[in-house]
Amino acid sequence: MEMLDDTLPDAGPHAAPHASLFLLRAPLRGLETTGCLTRLPSGPTDTLGERVRAFFAQRSAGPTLLVGALPFDPHAQDALFQPAAFAEAAIPAAMALPPVQRLAAEPTAAAYADAVSSALQHLRADGDALRKTVLARSLHAELAGEIDPRALASRLALDPNVATYVAPLPVADGESPSWLVGATPELLVSRRGLEVTSYPLAGSARRSADPDEDARIAQGLLASTKDLDEHGYVVDAIVAALSPLCGSVDAPERPTLTATATMWHLGTRISGRLKDPSVSAAALAGLLHPTPAVCGTPRELALQTIRELEPVDRGFYAGAVGWVDAEGDGDWYVAIRCARAQGNALRLFAGAGIVRDSQPQLEVEETAAKFGALLNALGIDPAQAL
Repeated sequence: MEMLDDTLPDAGPHAAPHASLFLLRAPLRGLETTGCLTRLPSGPTDTLGERVRAFFAQRSAGPTLLVGALPFDPHAQDALFQPAAFAEAAIPAAMALPPVQRLAAEPTAAAYADAVSSALQHLRADGDALRKTVLARSLHAELAGEIDPRALASRLALDPNVATYVAPLPVADGESPSWLVGATPELLVSRRGLEVTSYPLAGSARRSADPDEDARIAQGLLASTKDLDEHGYVVDAIVAALSPLCGSVDAPERPTLTATATMWHLGTRISGRLKDPSVSAAALAGLLHPTPAVCGTPRELALQTIRELEPVDRGFYAGAVGWVDAEGDGDWYVAIRCARAQGNALRLFAGAGIVRDSQPQLEVEETAAKFGALLNALGIDPAQAL
């Protein structure tokens, strides 16, 4: 079977600017690409490692690098490509964006609260079958002019505690280019040689501008049984997935606090050493995604609940963005705190983990807080918008 698809998304003389732009500004490695030599044939997440292996086995021309995005649904088609060139990503000054002319919640906060209530009925009726699900909602924004993904990313990059990214998304023939633009604090998986690292986040609280109140909120999150249980599902799933591949896996018994400009999170740094050097970062991402942090547990039952209760398809929100090279090294980040940008429109996403002790209004407030990073970047006061 032919493994290469030589469609060039921006090869023509009239191609849209930045149509294949991939940008990652992150502590582990920054990348900025130009052009597209070829795309990796798309497929479901569980085939990603094998497709990447076959690609590099057949491909000798151009950079030995693939970049791109995985969709939330592991059964959907991913979007990776080989860039024509790449360099280390610089951090530019914040660029201006057109003003927001319209902002609408889809679904409304009230409808989202109803969906959380429905999810709680599933959780409480199914015994131990469904233990956690993650429900998302979105905001649809229209700006006064076309959105430059670089400009939005430059504003999100003002927070030094996140990985900022721009990844091109598939579009139908005749549609204008589209990107996933965001700033995530969560590392799905990184591989350097035999060393593997994951830094999952689950359990969140909105930060306060008052230092004393902010400290109180952080300590409250660290002591929250509900949030610790939610976090534990994620750590257990990642450790279980990595353990057969690694000689040992290290995960601290209790999470620590991780902060962004707008949120506190519970995080656990998980590390391991691969037994087989042929297992690439792409294969690891395909194995781990989606974790209970963005989906729930058990995975298929949580996916079924999400499809039933979410009115807006997630697409690549809560997927993953990253890179892998021919040696198998790479970094993949969970695609949260993001928006789909196309033309003058943005669709912002935020989600919350739902467990038996969840309260619908508190989950509404958590998602509202998670919109904060993008709303701030757009020049909108989150307190007035939500």
